[in-house]
Amino acid sequence: MTKIDWDEYKEHKKMSVRNDNFEILIEFIKSYYNMHSPNELFTTLKNDDIAQMMLEKRSIDTAEKLEQFLNRF
Repeated sequence: MTKIDWDEYKEHKKMSVRNDNFEILIEFIKSYYNMHSPNELFTTLKNDDIAQMMLEKRSIDTAEKLEQFLNRF
């Protein structure tokens, strides 16, 4: 299981052109951990308290819904 490094995320956020923290987090996980599978992404996000709140805010409760979100951005 991958644990999100929030300190590295903060550094990544400074350079991101995105405005949405959740999109920045997805971008960070994809690049920092080289993780692209919606199932892996969802599991990682679901196992972190802060990321889980971000998922809940967007009503994303399955890997399939996360994949739909990813296809939009």
